[in-house]
Amino acid sequence: MANLFTRFKKQIETSDRQTDDSLKTHYYKATFNQLFASVEKLFHDDADCRVTTVSKDHGEIAVEVSKPFSCFLIVTIVNVKPLETAVDFNISSEKFSLLGAYPDLKKRITSYYERINQIHTFVRTGKNG
Repeated sequence: MANLFTRFKKQIETSDRQTDDSLKTHYYKATFNQLFASVEKLFHDDADCRVTTVSKDHGEIAVEVSKPFSCFLIVTIVNVKPLETAVDFNISSEKFSLLGAYPDLKKRITSYYERINQIHTFVRTGKNG
């Protein structure tokens, strides 16, 4: 039954505590500045995205995503130790879908992680991943 309710969730936040491995915090072998710059560029270069706010002090990038449906994304980048930086996503949508928005939102997050994996050395997911 929980699965049915999950399907209709309109918000996903990645974290170390997620039970779904694909939605756990991803850690990369990179400095904060390297990762922040490349993630910001990734969203600036994406035609379906519009970067609305960049706060390097808080390690946050806010993005409006227009396709396949509109949603709002906050990327949080945190340096955990020298040459290890974490990336988390918080994505939400107002969209109503008969099939539920959750699967599409999850697909977005996994595709963003895959794109970062192509740029930076992926270390692990989750705290003890």
